[in-house]
Amino acid sequence: MSASTDRRPGRTAPGEGGGLDALAGRRVVVLGFARTGRAAARLLAAAGAAVVAVEDAPAADAAETAAGAGARLVVAPGRNELAELLAGADLVVVSPGVPPSHPLFALADPTRLVSEVELAGRVAAVPIAAVTGTNGKTTVTSLAAAMLEASGRACVAAGNIGLPLIEAVADPALDVVVAEVSSFQLATTDRFHPFVAAHLNLAADHLDWHGSTAAYAAAKARVFANQEAADVAIANADDPASLRAARTSPGRLVTFGHAGADYTEVAGDLVTPDGSLLPVARLARRLPHDRVNALAAAAVARAAGATLEGCRAALEAWRPLAHRVAHVATVGGVAYYDDSKATTPSAVAAAVAGFDAVVLVAGGRNKGLDLGELAAAARPGGRAVVHAVVAIGEAADEVVEAFAGTDCALRRATSMDEAVVAARDLARRGDAVLLSPGCASFDWYRSYAERGDDFARAVRALERSGGDR
Repeated sequence: MSASTDRRPGRTAPGEGGGLDALAGRRVVVLGFARTGRAAARLLAAAGAAVVAVEDAPAADAAETAAGAGARLVVAPGRNELAELLAGADLVVVSPGVPPSHPLFALADPTRLVSEVELAGRVAAVPIAAVTGTNGKTTVTSLAAAMLEASGRACVAAGNIGLPLIEAVADPALDVVVAEVSSFQLATTDRFHPFVAAHLNLAADHLDWHGSTAAYAAAKARVFANQEAADVAIANADDPASLRAARTSPGRLVTFGHAGADYTEVAGDLVTPDGSLLPVARLARRLPHDRVNALAAAAVARAAGATLEGCRAALEAWRPLAHRVAHVATVGGVAYYDDSKATTPSAVAAAVAGFDAVVLVAGGRNKGLDLGELAAAARPGGRAVVHAVVAIGEAADEVVEAFAGTDCALRRATSMDEAVVAARDLARRGDAVLLSPGCASFDWYRSYAERGDDFARAVRALERSGGDR
């Protein structure tokens, strides 16, 4: 099914009757007034809704922006004031990143509570292909969108990737939107209906938000909840949880992965049901997860209307995204890699699998995960890849404990500069020093990107010094 022959926008709207017209006169609270909340407030106000934006820590321009959007801004309301606002609302739109501890979730009528993704799906003017999973979402979403663009489709990547989905789906000039959707966003969906839905993989993550692995898995599986027989459900053939979730969809099942999958690798070639896609040797980077991500992106893009030629062209032009096993420098025969985006043990395992000998820099703020799994991540396929570990951040003790019964050399570091120097001292010529934390960044940094940038800065300082020990 291609987007050019089946333009399938969201079918329902927040009120009876469907479409943006149903929002006129409605009272809407938008919780969170950063980029996504602002986009939602603008759309809702333009549709005639009475919008109140709630923000606990507003940016300097928040009041001016709210007024310009036609919304009223309420800053850090107390519990009673928030309860009054919510009681009078016909709809409550929650921006990504609002923590589960926020009193909103205890005070709001759950039947009126929706994520921005749900709202976008209800009012979409264009069809949505949605991508979720624990690891690889941003890469697969970006690459699938690039494949569609290379095929001549008018397409953007949106959602958890940066561009608010509510903003993207309002553009009727687009043929399709490829949306990265997180478990947070999916958990509060009701009618969200992507005509192509992909579930890449599942490993424990965000347990501090969801409370249990079962709740996290159920949120991810909601990407298929409203699909119909004409839709496409895409699953990882090597991930039982991904397959189970996709099989709940009445849509056509398409798989990617190893032998037996629809999109797979055969004799050094990436292949599709329609023939060869690309020799692996022509990928800019060929780590195991790079190849799987390429197959997943091709499955999404083809289901959404891309041509085989467009997929091939996009893959040949593709370069890995920042902070995802990105090579920083080679100093003294040791290669340093920034994989700051790896915030779970499963993501660490995917990165480590691409190397033969690693000094691992791990730690940060734990998200309620079992960091004991890092020791298994250090031995992909039974290979003893990690021989030394530098533990950082709030979870440093947990990281050390995870490796206490192994042969790995262990160090603690209290800053990124100290971590890089410790890793240099532990590394042997030919090793990779890999910042792959397995944890969130919010102990020392504001984001994983800031953490990765600081690692790169420290490595380049080491490089300028000649790597002296």
